[in-house]
Amino acid sequence: MAIFASVFASLILLLLPVPGSCSIELLIESVIDRGTSSVPRGDVDLLEFPLNLEYLGAEFFLFGSMGHGLDRIAPSLTMGGPAPIGARKANLDPFTQDIALQFGWQQVGHLRAIKNAVRGFPRPLLDLSARSFAKVIDKAFGEPLNPPFDPYASSSNFLIASYLIPYIALTGYVGSNPHLQGSASKRLAAGLLGVKSGQDAIIRTLLYQKANEKVHPYGIPVAAFTNKISQMRNNLGRSGLKDEGLLVPKFHGTERKIRGNVLAGNEYSIAFDRTPEEILRIVYGGGHEGIPGGFFPNGANG
Repeated sequence: MAIFASVFASLILLLLPVPGSCSIELLIESVIDRGTSSVPRGDVDLLEFPLNLEYLGAEFFLFGSMGHGLDRIAPSLTMGGPAPIGARKANLDPFTQDIALQFGWQQVGHLRAIKNAVRGFPRPLLDLSARSFAKVIDKAFGEPLNPPFDPYASSSNFLIASYLIPYIALTGYVGSNPHLQGSASKRLAAGLLGVKSGQDAIIRTLLYQKANEKVHPYGIPVAAFTNKISQMRNNLGRSGLKDEGLLVPKFHGTERKIRGNVLAGNEYSIAFDRTPEEILRIVYGGGHEGIPGGFFPNGANG
């Protein structure tokens, strides 16, 4: 009888109006928003797709700083996906290595956070070899560099290669946010975006300090690398100007006043957005979201 009374009392409480509302549906919605149930179905794909870029960043920064990646430090997060191709420890100065290590562990946290909200999928095959990065840089310049660009050769090279990664995810989170329905989904995306923006800002700041320094052995200034990479991503994305290097013409600068561009943004200094299709066109390296390649030789998952 006592058990029955307790259950009955609980049912009555559930049927009582929620303060400030008038239906049990609002109570259920509030439970879902607190993350005690699954996210809205329409949000699942939007939260899962970024895992591709979080895997990419995790392996690049972990290997670059420590010489090993998820398979050693968090194998369960890979869900049995194949090991990355060609990733290795970079020749970094202590300061850059420390930053790369912090970024790597942040990426691990991002993977955990997303998979706490949605089921996720196995790590896709990633090509993080020097050859893969060299192809990207050659495409950006429109001709082969000699010797081929090696992201692991020096701190400067590693930072230039890093310029390729967080910013793409940043624009993806900006693009997905308006389409998310659940408050828990929006909170997760906003939190991921905040840290991703910080990563990109740090990379850009460190490169901006060296903007006019020439990258050995090419004799090409750092700023030229960033400008070429950004223009390449605009071309591959096929959706207009959504990427800017470290030095821009004044008419593209903040309030059309300055050339320095330590943070990228539109005419109102608001972050650019990208769709999953645009992102795939870029990371596949060929300008087509349906043809795998580049960093994802077998295609992205999700």
